Amino acid sequence: MVQATDGPCKTVPVAGALPSYQEWPAGGSLSESVACLWVARRGEDQSNDDPVLPDACIDILWDGASLSVAGPDTGPAPIVWRQSGYFAGVRFRPGRAPSTLGVPASAIVDQRVELETLWGRHSTAELTDRLAAASDPEAAAEMLGHAVADRASAAAPADPVVAGLVALLLDSINAAGSRAGAVRAASVALSIGERRLHRRCAAAVGYGPKTLERILRFQRARQLAGRSTTTLAAVAADAGYADQSHFVRECHRLAGTTPSDLFKTAAGVAP
Repeated sequence: MVQATDGPCKTVPVAGALPSYQEWPAGGSLSESVACLWVARRGEDQSNDDPVLPDACIDILWDGASLSVAGPDTGPAPIVWRQSGYFAGVRFRPGRAPSTLGVPASAIVDQRVELETLWGRHSTAELTDRLAAASDPEAAAEMLGHAVADRASAAAPADPVVAGLVALLLDSINAAGSRAGAVRAASVALSIGERRLHRRCAAAVGYGPKTLERILRFQRARQLAGRSTTTLAAVAADAGYADQSHFVRECHRLAGTTPSDLFKTAAGVAP
């Protein structure tokens, strides 16, 4: 099962499962913009039907043969396994990928695109050759991290307003569950109008602040469900949903399933 993290991180479904998934912190200069490096290996009975769920992050992926970018998802996205049976990746923190990728996040929402279309054939061909020679998927993930670090060193800084928005929403959700008016409160705290905030958030994250808040709250619920013995009603309340029905609707929208099915393998979670 995927380890819980304090911040958003692209995770596999609790009930579906990548049987072998590891993530570790990005070191050095990458730590500010990259949430983690990671590797996932396919199990013998793993199908293409197990989805990745929205987490407000963007990933660069290596599948043993090609490089791609997983844009910010707004719903469940299937995992399409390649012949290698593994993925190695770099996961950006919300709002931090566009300056390194060279494209607004809104241009790749719910898409998987070849990295070559963003970085050019020369840069990706050289990187592909080095990745193909990597000793194992973990080494490939580290190589991806170095490539991102080199690219980021010449990139424009991330939008500080969006960084502030993400921090405010996470603080609110992690403290007591985000409630009505959190986006408006963030707009006031950041001294920026809601329309301008929406535009800047969409460019950096892929969608507006309200969708960002929904996805961060959903990820918070997933973390809560995996940490201790609890009930789905308690998870819903602690994550800031209006009630359990609200939680059910959001699970359907973001995960395509019910909370009871999504969390049925999480230890100690009762209906």
